[in-house]
Amino acid sequence: MNWKMKNKPNLELVHQLANELNINSKLATLLVQRGISTFEEAKNFFRPSLENLHDPFLMKDMDRAVNRIENAILNNEKILIYGDYDVDGTTSVSLLYTYLKQYYNYIATYIPDRYNEGYGVSFTGIDFASDNDFSLIIALDCGIKAIEKVAYAKEKEIDFIICDHHKPGDTIPNAVAVLNPKRDDCEYPYKELCGCGVGFKLIQALATKKGKTTQDLLPFLDLVVTAIAADIVPMTGENRILAYYGLQVVNTQPRIGIKALIHNLDKKELTISDVVFVIAPRINAAGRIKHADFAVELLIADDLDTAIGIAGEIETFNLDRKELDRSITKEALYQIEQNNETNTFTTVVYDENWHKGVIGIVASRLTETYYRPTVVFTKSGDKLTASARSVKGFDIYNALDACSEYIDQFGGHKYAAGLTISMKNYDHFKRKFEKVVKSTIPEECLTPEIEIDAELEFTDITPKFYRIVQQMAPFGPQNKKPVFRSLSVRDNGYGKRVGSDQSHLKLTLFQGKPEYCIGSIGFSLGDKIEKIENDFDILYQIDENTWNGRTSLQLQLKDLK
Repeated sequence: MNWKMKNKPNLELVHQLANELNINSKLATLLVQRGISTFEEAKNFFRPSLENLHDPFLMKDMDRAVNRIENAILNNEKILIYGDYDVDGTTSVSLLYTYLKQYYNYIATYIPDRYNEGYGVSFTGIDFASDNDFSLIIALDCGIKAIEKVAYAKEKEIDFIICDHHKPGDTIPNAVAVLNPKRDDCEYPYKELCGCGVGFKLIQALATKKGKTTQDLLPFLDLVVTAIAADIVPMTGENRILAYYGLQVVNTQPRIGIKALIHNLDKKELTISDVVFVIAPRINAAGRIKHADFAVELLIADDLDTAIGIAGEIETFNLDRKELDRSITKEALYQIEQNNETNTFTTVVYDENWHKGVIGIVASRLTETYYRPTVVFTKSGDKLTASARSVKGFDIYNALDACSEYIDQFGGHKYAAGLTISMKNYDHFKRKFEKVVKSTIPEECLTPEIEIDAELEFTDITPKFYRIVQQMAPFGPQNKKPVFRSLSVRDNGYGKRVGSDQSHLKLTLFQGKPEYCIGSIGFSLGDKIEKIENDFDILYQIDENTWNGRTSLQLQLKDLK
């Protein structure tokens, strides 16, 4: 693991900001690193405001989308709300459905089956719309590459509105409206919205036409924050504002479906981490194991008993998902060893029996183990389908593009993608992918790296310091929870391995004076216990620990050496 100190920001800016905000220079450094250098910027950062959301009509085609929906409602047309089967897709569908349902009844939802239809807009979905007299499909979190599908729908006299955030291809589908801030010809100021974020801009535009304000849309933000957290989009700009208010909704007045998911959770206040690790995996599990319709039913439920029943089924799916994840990861690691591929530049594995719903999670697990671009294949009909994951600094989408001669279709982002290939092309793809990555990946991308925000003395770690760091939440990409380094610390002699498998490390640390000690926990660092006999350096984040009703500051160790 490489430790890398972030570039030191301009000292003049740091001192100026520290004076303006009456904080110490360490805290001011954290803010300047995040692009905040004035009092006004700091105010907007610490107190995000709904007033700073952009006008939704700045997004290309928004006026056309709103007019088409208003006309559909005026003419009593049937509207089908269509979305992907992951968290971003199911929350998007639930968002638009619950918004429109307030004043219009001729709407229904459609989520494609992960196994029979695959990702995105499907011919099966369009046939369903046609057979049931829907004349407008609104596709969320998918559709930006559905050129043939949109043309097919047109033949059946069905219009399309596309709300997507994935990278467009060379051609934009010929839909009534295509809302995507990543379009080259779209001048919308913020480009990093998730699919549900684009859906929110659509309901914001519809609400504006009805004379409503953004404040009126607060109840929908529990869905938006769930999508933002799950889709790992940058926690900047509009995403940060929407996530900030979304967390407040989750903690005060969540919709019935989310309430049912968290009703057994013994926690006073949920953070973005709880959304990532508690709410999102359960919503995702429905589409991975059974059908994502369960997730939508839960998120649009208006009866708590019904919602708790669905949440119980989803909990079972999630337990199944965990077991599949564990067993398939074990099989994949064994396959890598058997094939003598522990020292290659890529991981490409395949088994026809692996569950399609968890290969993305398995790809992430393998990336954690071998830290290199990874593709996990399974059989899907007469094709092979895969999930791809990358490492920091390496664009896997571009690498797949360079192998496109062996790929039937692919799509995704810089760090995560999905693809389909013919069975006969598996070995060709595997060789080409290794060759492409080997010739293009920078050496530093093959070793995991922790970025350090600042160096602290233990005397810097006060309740006030912690409170201000906490106000920088919600954390996420481009606004990560700060990681600190402290040098020459010692354990007080009672350090030990803990956990059922002794894999964690529990220490009580001091620096210089032994009378000022701080408790610390290092998850999965148990094997580093032999390094604590003398002075050592640590990387950590600051947390709180509550034990026997008493709350104290605690260091969550990331590494030590």
